[in-house]
Amino acid sequence: MKRSRFTEEQIIGILKEQEAGVKVSDLCRKHGISDATFYKWKTRYGGLEVSEAKRLKALEDENSRLKRLLADAMLDNAALKEIVGKKW
Repeated sequence: MKRSRFTEEQIIGILKEQEAGVKVSDLCRKHGISDATFYKWKTRYGGLEVSEAKRLKALEDENSRLKRLLADAMLDNAALKEIVGKKW
């Protein structure tokens, strides 16, 4: 996944600028982002505070780590079943 140029704090700051009354087009031009990127951020981070965004990021990281562990365990399990099946 591509790394963002902006941190969660910066993204939330940009969204708060828009809530303060700055036009979306001016905001996008100022920060060098597209309208689509702004609205994607708004759906993901809209209404969040910085601490909530950090917690969300930590939970997403933990979730992906646990999914990898599960996939590895399932792969090991399938390999062991195959070995046991060949012996008998």
